[in-house]
Order: sequence, then C-alpha cells, then structure tokens
Amino acid sequence: MGDDKRLAAVVALAQGMAAAHTPRESWRAAALGACRALDGSFAALSAWERELGQLRVLVNVGDRTADEREFPEDEAYPVHQFPEITEFLHERWAGGGGPGAWVETAEGPAAGRPGYVHQRVAALRRRGRGSCVVAPVVLHGRAWGELYVARPLRAAVFEPADAEFATVLAAVVAAGLAQTERLEEARRLAFTDSLTGLANRRAVDMRLDEAVERHRAEGVAVSLVVCDVNGLKRVNDTLGHAVGDRLLERFGSVLSLCGAMLPGALVARLGGDEFCLLAVGPPADDVVKVADELCRRAAELELGDGVACGVASTEDPIGPVPSARRLFRLADAAQYRAKAERATKPVVAGREGPDDPVVRLADEPSTETGAERRRFRGRH
Repeated sequence: MGDDKRLAAVVALAQGMAAAHTPRESWRAAALGACRALDGSFAALSAWERELGQLRVLVNVGDRTADEREFPEDEAYPVHQFPEITEFLHERWAGGGGPGAWVETAEGPAAGRPGYVHQRVAALRRRGRGSCVVAPVVLHGRAWGELYVARPLRAAVFEPADAEFATVLAAVVAAGLAQTERLEEARRLAFTDSLTGLANRRAVDMRLDEAVERHRAEGVAVSLVVCDVNGLKRVNDTLGHAVGDRLLERFGSVLSLCGAMLPGALVARLGGDEFCLLAVGPPADDVVKVADELCRRAAELELGDGVACGVASTEDPIGPVPSARRLFRLADAAQYRAKAERATKPVVAGREGPDDPVVRLADEPSTETGAERRRFRGRH
C-alpha cells in the first residue's frame, strides 16, 4: 500500500472512531479501520484486564469463524498464554523503547519450552489464517490492550513494514479511545445528579419519552413513581444544609435499593427534594409493591419525615396516555394527594373508580396551585 493510501486509511480510521456514539461503535470502528488499512481479512480489539490477569476480546470483525462473535460476552484469554503481553509491554517498553507491533505466522514455532504451545500460532492454524500483526494499544501512558489483524492462508504474509504501520494505527486507535472516554464521561455527567449519583431530570425526560412511545406502539406497561422527601426544609433550617444533603443521599440509596427490585428500572433525582422511579415492562402491581416498600424504608430513616409517594401506570384505568407529560401529571397529582393527606403508603392514580380524584386533579388546567407546579414540568 502506497503512502497516500496509508494516509487515507489513517484518516478513515480516525473519522470512523470520531463518528462513534458508544464505546461499542468506537471499538468496531477501530477494528474495521485497522483491518482495511492493513488489507486484512479479520481484526479484533482486546483490552488487558490487569485485575483479572486476562486479555478480553471486545470486538471481532471481518471473516469470523463459528466461535468468534462480533461482540463476545465471554471471550477472554489468560495473559500467561500470551507472554509477549507482559514481556513486550513491560520489559521492552519500560526499558525505553516504544510499544511497537510484531508479526506472527502460521509457519512460526508452535513449541517452545516443554509443554508450551505458542497460542497465537496455534490459533492461526486452527482458524485457517496465515499471518497476523499484533499492535499494543497504549492509553494514558499505560498498556491498555491490543489491536490484532490477520490475513487468510495463501494471502501475502505481513511484513516488518506492516508492523510499523500497525504501530501507527494503534496510536490512532488510542487517541480515538481517549476521545470516547471523554465523551462517555461528559454524557455521564450530563445525565447524572452530582449529589446522589442517580440519574437526573434530563435522563428521565429522554427515557420517559421513549417509554411512552413504546407503550403506544407495542402496548408495553409504563409506570412512574414520583416521591417528595418530607421534612427536608426542617432539617436544613435546624441542622444545616450539609445534614439535609445527607438525608437526600440516604434516601437516594433507599430508592436505588428498591428500584433494583424492578428489572431495568431507572431511579432519579429530579431536583430539590423530588425523586422518581420509572419502570418499563413490570406489572403495575409490582411497581406499587416496590413503592410501598420504599415508603416503609423511608419512614425508618433517622432524618426526615418519610416520603410522599404517587404512582401512575398505563395498566391502571387512567385514560389514554398520549404523551410523557400526561403520565407525569398523573404521578405528580397522586404524590400531591399523598403529601396533602400525610399518607404513609403510595397513592395510585386511577384506583378509586370512574371519578378518581387524582385523575381529575391531573386533568385540570395547570395553575400555580395545581398538580403541575413544580420545576420538572419544563420540557413536557
């Protein structure tokens, strides 16, 4: 491959990783870009998990064999099977050299010391490949993993110049992975409440919109629990805001624990003393049971005065739910009633017959004193 083609391949790899929106997309773009740049038939990106002493395969692309999945869940190899990982990345690199790539061929030595089989050579033969180039990936000054590109039998064997080029590609991959990490961290911060570590209002906005669309298209059950921590103002005024923050953190932990009882539930702090739980799929009765457990546990907290809790589910007789806004108004109206009545159990919208007061309250025009008076009402 000429210099111009190689430069174009490097640019294409970098652009592919830059366009990725998730770590998986980034891994796949890295492997595909390297495979094309080196005229390979197969490529893989693997991460070195030091704490487990293994090389975990993140993605396989190209001509995969029957035992190679694109995104394997459990394909990992003990590092001791690949001694060059520790020898090359530590002894040679730590000695002052850069982390360069190397070439293996199916014709290479399959035996070293007694009882030892060179795993890469054995794998090439087993999978019908003729040669491979292995390039260490270094991220933040540490060995992160490796980029692996193979060619089939009877194809041209990789040469030392290919290994040099693979070293360049691995550096581009490392830069792309660093960018993905930064983007993931930015996304995490954008959708996380800094005090409790739960999801924030923005995350609920997005997930609730998606959930209601699924409900309209597939009939999936969507349930929303809205909570208001009682006594926060009293705690802040008498014991200080640091203690108030501790109450919010403690309740956030209780909410997280209860949310774990519902598969896939999202637990969030909406702001101030308001929290919510969003469940997509579980029956409404299961959600109400969890809300009841939440009320019980919140009442046992050392600080505060328990929690006012409202529930709204598309499985209950609440009328049509054309938008996320209506479901939230219903859950909020139920919570408002629970607070007004000092209820120790959740109030559930739609369970008091045709003239359910919670449904009537939710469907009233919004006013300053109505159900939809709190800050969450922003976008919906």
